[in-house]
Amino acid sequence: MILKRVVLHQFRNVLQQTVDFSPHLTVVLGPNSRGKTNLLESIFVITNGTGFRETKESELLHFEHTQGSIDALFQQNDDQIHAKVMLVVRGEAMTKTYFINKAKRGVRDYLRDQTRSVLFAPQQIEILTGAPDLRRQYFNRLISVYDFEYKKRLDNYENALRRRNKLLETIHDMFKLKEEIAFWDNYLVEQAEYLTKVRQDYIDFLNSSPELAGKMFSISYEKSEMTRARLDETFDREMRARRTLIGPQKDDFIISLNSKNVHKFGSRSEQRLAILWLKMAEIRHSRDKSGHVPILLLDDIFSEFDEVNKKLVLDLVKDYQTIATTTEKEILDYLPEVEKTVVAV
Repeated sequence: MILKRVVLHQFRNVLQQTVDFSPHLTVVLGPNSRGKTNLLESIFVITNGTGFRETKESELLHFEHTQGSIDALFQQNDDQIHAKVMLVVRGEAMTKTYFINKAKRGVRDYLRDQTRSVLFAPQQIEILTGAPDLRRQYFNRLISVYDFEYKKRLDNYENALRRRNKLLETIHDMFKLKEEIAFWDNYLVEQAEYLTKVRQDYIDFLNSSPELAGKMFSISYEKSEMTRARLDETFDREMRARRTLIGPQKDDFIISLNSKNVHKFGSRSEQRLAILWLKMAEIRHSRDKSGHVPILLLDDIFSEFDEVNKKLVLDLVKDYQTIATTTEKEILDYLPEVEKTVVAV
């Protein structure tokens, strides 16, 4: 499907905006703080069902507003498809309601028929340079877009983990604590087994295509498996620490380039290339899981990448509908000779 138009209403810092897109390349040009990234995020929401920056979903709405919407027009062969996401906040809770051609859809039904988008952004290098929780967040968000059972199990696990930790914090009698957490131990082990298996499946998928630009990448899954035996082994330490010490919330993922740990020893260029390796895999994964060619969202990346990385991304632009933001008009001279639209903001 090709994205033709997006209409924003009270989304992020945008009160009302309509943007039309080229079927090939659209460049959104303007200074910082003018809403370029917000436009990309609206496309991410309409295609993937979630944003990519919020710590709370209510942040997707314009300041002090309690409702907003994203309307999109897609072209699929000879058919036009209208998609809409209504955003409503009540208290701290955000409700998203999905529509296709004015018919209300559940989120699974909506996303099953929807094309997807893949985001490239300079700050994604933090997946490599940041703490393990950023890597877990990246994989959780990516997998959850396509695997609804994973998202359900992840929510179940995180809620149960909070309950177990609360018991560890408040109950100091060992025998009473063992009795109280027995149910949560069994429940957590069941959820954790699923999370660990699906994470391993995606790591295997990544390692099945190790080469990019003549470099060989690999990723290792440093899992903290949760079993009843391991929970029994760590019980005394958990009583002293007053928190759960094992499980998927402790997992990490380490990327290597020719057996070198890119997180610790990679140059900035090698780290950016490693991120591109992850994003190229996202594109393949998106096509495999959704059956649609994804839309590429490039958020001001051209000024950050070296020539090797720029060429890899520009080669992608020739094959995918692409929406790119930039602050530099000179970037237009380096873009591929494809049909393009320039949108000034």
